[in-house]
Amino acid sequence: MNQLALTLFTLSCILALTACQTIDSTVKAPLPNIVIILADDMGYGDPQCFNPDSKIPTPNLNALARGGMMFTDAHSAGATCIPSRYGLLTGRSPIREKHSTIDPERMTLGKLLKQRGYRTAMVGKWHLGFDEMDKSKWQQHMPGGPCERGFDSFFGLWASLDIPPYFYMRDSHAQAMPTERIEKRNATDNQWNNIQGEFWRGGGIAPGFEMEAVTQELTAEAVNVVNRLAVQDEPFFLYFALPSPHTPWLPGDSFRGRSNAGLYGDFVVEVDDCVGRVMAALIERGVSDNTLVIFTSDNGPVWYAKDTERYGHNSAGTFKGMKGDSWEGGHRMPFIAVWPQVIEAGGTSNHLIGFTDMMATFAAITGQALPDTQAFDSTNIYPLLRGEDVQLPTTHVLRNGTVRKGDWKLIPFLGSGGFSQPRRITPTPGGPQGQLYNLKEDPEEKNNLWLSRPDKVNELEGLLEPYR
Repeated sequence: MNQLALTLFTLSCILALTACQTIDSTVKAPLPNIVIILADDMGYGDPQCFNPDSKIPTPNLNALARGGMMFTDAHSAGATCIPSRYGLLTGRSPIREKHSTIDPERMTLGKLLKQRGYRTAMVGKWHLGFDEMDKSKWQQHMPGGPCERGFDSFFGLWASLDIPPYFYMRDSHAQAMPTERIEKRNATDNQWNNIQGEFWRGGGIAPGFEMEAVTQELTAEAVNVVNRLAVQDEPFFLYFALPSPHTPWLPGDSFRGRSNAGLYGDFVVEVDDCVGRVMAALIERGVSDNTLVIFTSDNGPVWYAKDTERYGHNSAGTFKGMKGDSWEGGHRMPFIAVWPQVIEAGGTSNHLIGFTDMMATFAAITGQALPDTQAFDSTNIYPLLRGEDVQLPTTHVLRNGTVRKGDWKLIPFLGSGGFSQPRRITPTPGGPQGQLYNLKEDPEEKNNLWLSRPDKVNELEGLLEPYR
């Protein structure tokens, strides 16, 4: 999105909000379009709107924040790709599941919105498995994917861009079979760890599939979806799950050198540009005023202490940890919601929210009641979007049993539980068996209160019983 488009977007937010405040509240507004843009492995500290000290220019995300509401205590459903996406689409904590696929009877955001007449589309990285993976049938039908879990159409990748085989899917089949082979690739210098940089695993690849072009190809498809669906009468839902800035870090030539955080930072700049292109399409089609746009990331970044020292940029912001970790850097996400007709521009919320809350929220927005058997872990945050100062009964639980309620957070083991070292620490006799933090007083998780506050340990452990 160029500077003129950014200015027009900000003005449209202000004008739409002013207009909607003068409308009689008894007039039934049309159902909003809904767009979720999910980045991959982007940290809380990358967008400048969340971290003024970020070394990465993010003008489009900054514009989104000015036009809507930033949530500063928003959490993914897991600290890695698969559980995070499962929780987002089902409203159900992944701690309840032993597998990564979505059961056929499970409600998803796509199914929920289709019940209200929405046209639904997914573009990008699925990574939630299929009912079967018979390679000989990939060009015929891959059952159990997006088109059988609530989406009318799908174009994208079956998994991450560092996991073979590499090919595009169109709806429920491979667009071209991965009949060729690509060799593994690692970082081109000694700067990065072995799962950073231009890293991918060797394996099958479809003819003509270009790693460097994937982010732009998928963004072009997302723009095409907006252009196609925005001119129809029914509302639409677009779930755009970028595979970036997850490895391989392959920013396009026009984005290289645009940040002061190396290849990773340059790739984040490209992600920001992709967000701008989708927003520009909504503006050009005249539907941005009544479209709820949510931007966030699936989990924390792969960013080590040496990277912070080298660039003076902490991808997780002031928080401890990174991808995979139970510490805040693993799952506290940048989260922006924009809806000019409803959300006041320039707002900030410090309420605890999670990915699983989208199900109940979208149900409330579209006037639907959720069945008792679905979305157990979803809280309706629509009042927060409307600017109401309410306390919601939100409990956030990660797949490994980390639980958060209010200011308190319990990790039922010692160590990060993820990518940071030490991953696990064996408890000593008489010492803490896990970790307890008061995040209001100690957001960097430096002071373990496990031994001094056994009452809170018992309270939060009790909250885990229904999940067990």
